[in-house]
Amino acid sequence: MSPEHHETFACFGGTCSVHLSGTGPLGPAPQAIATVRRQLVAWHGRFSRFLPGSELSLLNADPAGTVAASPELLLLARATVDAGHASGGLVDATFADEVRRAGYAEHLAGPGVDLGRALSAAPPRRPAGPDPRRRWASVAVDRRAGTVTRPPGVHIDSGGLAKGLFADLLADRLSGYERFVVDCCGDLRLGGTRGARREVRIAHPVAGVAHVVERTAGATATSSIARRSWVGPDGLPAHHLLDPATGRPAWTGIVQVSAMAPTALEAERRSKAALLSGPAAASEHLPHGGVVVLDDLTVRVIDPRTPRRSLNGALRGGRLVLSGTA
Repeated sequence: MSPEHHETFACFGGTCSVHLSGTGPLGPAPQAIATVRRQLVAWHGRFSRFLPGSELSLLNADPAGTVAASPELLLLARATVDAGHASGGLVDATFADEVRRAGYAEHLAGPGVDLGRALSAAPPRRPAGPDPRRRWASVAVDRRAGTVTRPPGVHIDSGGLAKGLFADLLADRLSGYERFVVDCCGDLRLGGTRGARREVRIAHPVAGVAHVVERTAGATATSSIARRSWVGPDGLPAHHLLDPATGRPAWTGIVQVSAMAPTALEAERRSKAALLSGPAAASEHLPHGGVVVLDDLTVRVIDPRTPRRSLNGALRGGRLVLSGTA
């Protein structure tokens, strides 16, 4: 097997990394990694809601009902609709305005609010619910015409769905290499022609490793309230995962969820839905397995071979650290 090359870099307000061995359509591994890095940085510029001139910001600001869109923006808009349908409205990517009003109006630097303090000051725990307006269902994509149609005022938030989507798009381009890993700020996709097993460490939200997953291919994504947190306008701790039913940060009794799935986009959607649904229903969103960290920081491992059962556990070892940032 060819030696593996690695690169880690800042992107999407966090850290991305690429691991690659062999030669494929993008050239030798070092050349391909440079191409992947340029692509991710370019996508960040095109789809950040923090940049007024990005494609996403221009779509959200356009008063027209139907707007021309690039192929990637069409895919993101379609992912918004699919995530809403598949999660019963729990994963709602039309809350760009609400998350901004909650205090997440720009990239957040630093560690955020101490998790223990945030949990102590948070309101009573309850499962999140869907927004009865179902704004995600008003988004329509016409791939032949290259357009997105939505009522003016319905704004899409790229968030974690974009990171999962981009990891999958790059995985398609790297599938001919011996081994590859694309990690978009915690949305990880891996595979390759050699089918080598990897150990993926899932970081505990406080310290250390919560669990280790062995994979040859597929995806893992982590959603967490332990990062991207701040003190809101009301003086209370806040984070970026909103309860669609209220438009406020969700406090469900779960701190972090890592989901396994065939694709990073599916894993991203499942991790968010599981966290928002709360401890009693989280496993229903994790048919391929997952790792749940509760408010008391205990770890429950969801084994797909034993549906609806939670197994306490933590393993040691591993090479790839997957943190909860999405």
